[in-house]
Amino acid sequence: MTAPAATATESPAPAEPAAGKRRSLLNPWRHPWFLEGFTWLYLIWSLAPIVVAVLFSFNNGKSQSAWQGFSWRWYFSDPVNSVLHDPQLHAAVIQTVRLSVLTTIIAVPLGVAFALGINRWRGAIPATFNFVMILSYVIPELIFGVSMFIAFTTLFSSVHLGTVAEVLGLVTWNVSWPAIVVQARLVTIGRQYEEAAADLGANQFQVARRVLLPLLAPAIFASAVLVFSGVIDDFVIVDLLSSSAGNTPMSVIIYSTQHGGNGGPALNALGSIMLAMSLIIVILGYIGYRLLSRGEGNTGLAALTAISGEN
Repeated sequence: MTAPAATATESPAPAEPAAGKRRSLLNPWRHPWFLEGFTWLYLIWSLAPIVVAVLFSFNNGKSQSAWQGFSWRWYFSDPVNSVLHDPQLHAAVIQTVRLSVLTTIIAVPLGVAFALGINRWRGAIPATFNFVMILSYVIPELIFGVSMFIAFTTLFSSVHLGTVAEVLGLVTWNVSWPAIVVQARLVTIGRQYEEAAADLGANQFQVARRVLLPLLAPAIFASAVLVFSGVIDDFVIVDLLSSSAGNTPMSVIIYSTQHGGNGGPALNALGSIMLAMSLIIVILGYIGYRLLSRGEGNTGLAALTAISGEN
């Protein structure tokens, strides 16, 4: 008579796994499967078109949908339509490199000097200059580009549209990057190293050359990478300030040609070159920042943060 009662009391035991499953679902520290899946979906959705475009830049034929074999035809093998032999595409690559180098050479020293001035100069005037510098992150690039176009065609008509106007516009737009990155570095390192060098008898020039510049080297290098890579894919400013095919960079050529319905594998090759340039600069920037800041305990995440301009 007692055995059936024992069986009846033991029958609810299978409900334990269900309760454990409910507790697992309510656990905020469980593995975020949904968020992880959504992240992978976003990455695939974002990168798949780029991968396809790069893949078909190596297509042997002109088709953008059917694979016809691997070839370097659209890079340099084709004697007429490749990036190397097409005068317009070849000039676009050279112009992009020229604008990136010139803008970096001019904007980075100006930004560093601006950061030093803001950091050392106190009062309402430097605070106003600091606010104006930050405005470039708020003003839409289209509004800025139109303003520069009006300035060079109406107010400063002696500066004709072309390479000079493009460089001036890009320098004005990108000078905020080194200014902010270097200023963040100055706040981080403080004034104690400069004061210690001065106490040891170093003059201002020696302090700047032997103490300040080496300490600022990682930030200066990171800002140079930011400016260079930003100019490579800039479109709005250079589109408004270019005057002919000879001073038109890759971004504008890709847009205008594709928008006109004349796109093809050579355009994919041009875009792949543009992508490769940006990736190479970012990788070199990461390696250079790690080398320049070694001994400070910086991790790879800190290097990526500096390179991305989020100091």
